Amino acid sequence: MKRYKRIPVLLSVLSLVAPAAAFGQAPVKAEEPALLTSCGQSPGPVMLKVVMQRVPVAYELNPLATADDLKAKKEAGTPYKSLVIVMGASLKGMGAAGISIEDELRRTAALIEEARKEGILVIGAHIEGMKRRSQGASAGDTTDEQSIDAVAPNADLLLINKEGDSDGRFTAIAKAKKIPLVAVEKNLDLVAALKALYGK
Repeated sequence: MKRYKRIPVLLSVLSLVAPAAAFGQAPVKAEEPALLTSCGQSPGPVMLKVVMQRVPVAYELNPLATADDLKAKKEAGTPYKSLVIVMGASLKGMGAAGISIEDELRRTAALIEEARKEGILVIGAHIEGMKRRSQGASAGDTTDEQSIDAVAPNADLLLINKEGDSDGRFTAIAKAKKIPLVAVEKNLDLVAALKALYGK
């Protein structure tokens, strides 16, 4: 499968907001337009949408985006150039959409597989901190961790709120898979991070 080629240039965002957060190859330069979606139907994509509007990054938000959506854009001659998948599961959100975590994991796997075929950069984002992780979930609810397992090891770049990595989960994945990681202190810093990533 074709992976998006990582450009060996260290983005300035690493020195600005996460000087020790790059592992393996340097982060890639992302291109527009972006498809912003969810793995778990948490409020994260809507939160990130506001940030992307401030950068600004040309994007489309579709929390239930499928591989067919990527194919359709390519066939129309206006392909997506980056795919931002926001990790974070909400039982309420999935319930409202009438889907299960198993549905989400299947959709996400197919989405990433199609992105690979098309050479689309895959960005895995987790911006809701520990309150969205298992530590803040109901007893026995592992859906957020399943969301992370589905996306993080398969991303070309990880973009996270540092508080959500207080147990080193994302750092460990980034090191093991040699995936560049950008960690911000607070979500307000995502504006600078995305500006650097998209060359704004």
